[in-house]
Amino acid sequence: MQDWLKMTAADLGRGIGAGEIDPVALTKCYLEAIDAHPLRDRIYTEVTHERALAEAEAAAERARMDLRRSPLDGVPISWKDLFDSAGTGTEAGSDLLKGRVPDQDARVLANATAMGTVCLGKTHMSELAFSGLGLNPVKETPPCVNDEGAAPGGSSSGAAASVAFGLAACGIGSDTGGSVRIPSAWNNLVGLKTTAGRISLEGVVPLCLKFDTVGPLARSVEDAGLMLGLLEGTKGPDLRNPPSLQGRRFADLRTVARDDLEPEVAAAHVECLGKLKAAGAEIVPLEVPELQDAMDLSGILYTTEAYGLWKDVIEASPDLMFAEILERFRAGGQHSGPDYVAAWAKLEQCRMVWDQAVAGFDAVLTPSCPILPPNMAQLQSDHDYYVRANLLTLRNTRIGNLMGLCALSLPTSKPSCGLQLLGQPDCEEALLRIGASVEAALC
Repeated sequence: MQDWLKMTAADLGRGIGAGEIDPVALTKCYLEAIDAHPLRDRIYTEVTHERALAEAEAAAERARMDLRRSPLDGVPISWKDLFDSAGTGTEAGSDLLKGRVPDQDARVLANATAMGTVCLGKTHMSELAFSGLGLNPVKETPPCVNDEGAAPGGSSSGAAASVAFGLAACGIGSDTGGSVRIPSAWNNLVGLKTTAGRISLEGVVPLCLKFDTVGPLARSVEDAGLMLGLLEGTKGPDLRNPPSLQGRRFADLRTVARDDLEPEVAAAHVECLGKLKAAGAEIVPLEVPELQDAMDLSGILYTTEAYGLWKDVIEASPDLMFAEILERFRAGGQHSGPDYVAAWAKLEQCRMVWDQAVAGFDAVLTPSCPILPPNMAQLQSDHDYYVRANLLTLRNTRIGNLMGLCALSLPTSKPSCGLQLLGQPDCEEALLRIGASVEAALC
């Protein structure tokens, strides 16, 4: 049974479908592993034992009657603590929301439950999802699977840890500037950022509604594809036989994305490009100078909306917040309405230039993150180190959010070094298919 804790969600689902795995036994295996884990309370905010077992029993009955609702019917997954769950605390990593208990599930949780997944519980996160580092002194900071003293990546930090430490078959997180892809990269997982507006945000605690997205942190591209479907209430794409990379064209983005790479990250990226070339892919260097203009707008675009949504709640009890997160929110109060509108107009122009520059490529490639996970102790004691690390951490992933794209982060042979694939808006299925091929080439 311990092997179950390492299997992909898709393989667990196939085992259930073949009658080789009982959903109740599988769920008990995960619950027992969670309860026995020494880092449980740093990963999960709450474990929903009763709900999980009830859903597992229903899945087992459906399996016996050959009425399974999806390929992942009966598979246990975790949920970031900003997805409303009926009767279970949902505090988004912040004491500003302490004691908040929703009376109904978020739409995506309801969809996934209706398709048969088992909810194991809620996972820790960066405060109000406003940091890519995953450090949360207010609640708990989940561990990084590769370095006990390093930040885990955020804001979906607990979601990543739950999968990386074998305490969930898949984790569901959110991504506003990189919050699925960064913890996935730093914990050797696959992370899918969906296109803004594709997946429902109903019942999801917001940060920046124009950029907020929902996505899975998983052990394989296939798992990510299946979870994409379940979040929408469908079965998802079939990725079992990925196409050849022969003749595929990838852009190797040089603008912004290659600046200030740590040596390990640079080496991992070069190795990945070499493997793709060996598999028959064409790699084309790409410069998009206008991208820097878009990056320069991100401060006003993110902080203005975030502070606009949270200003009244924050200023009623600012002492409840981690100082670094509070400062980042308050930066949004420095910008005017006309400046914000002008920034969005300029961003739309940059997006049109981007679309023209990347036409004809199967995906645009970048390192998922330019740096390795930074030291947690120094993050808490050195303000300048924290600010620089947070901005660098989210830099490459933020390209996907600013350009309105879907994106995928894949693990590489180097721990905590991910390869990011940027796709076209609303083309997740195509990105996942090419991502499955890239995944196979990187193995």
